[in-house]
Amino acid sequence: MLTLTRAVRVHAWAAPIDMRRGFDGLSALVEQQLGKELLKGDVFLFTGRCRRKAKVLYFDGTGLVLLSKRLFKGRFARPWVEEGQLSVELTVAELSLFLEGCELAGRWQLSPPAFEEKELALTS
Repeated sequence: MLTLTRAVRVHAWAAPIDMRRGFDGLSALVEQQLGKELLKGDVFLFTGRCRRKAKVLYFDGTGLVLLSKRLFKGRFARPWVEEGQLSVELTVAELSLFLEGCELAGRWQLSPPAFEEKELALTS
């Protein structure tokens, strides 16, 4: 069970990957291809070519966590991205839907945008 706050950013890798990759192989994709810092606490989602397997990689503050899920029926949704993008950003709620096998996750924005502190401040 992932216990993540709404402030966590989730990046879904757009292309299928070799699901034999582990901590080091996926970390290299994140840092070298996406140019992201793995130790910042963001979550990274990867799917295989047949989209029956998915892996989630993140740093929990003490070490790297690698979760793997295989569907017995159906396939994971294809991460829908614009031309030329390496990844698509999802919310934590969309990640949860994705891992449950929902076909809508990643295709349409399902969650409202995050609030900024200045938007929450009351005006006098």
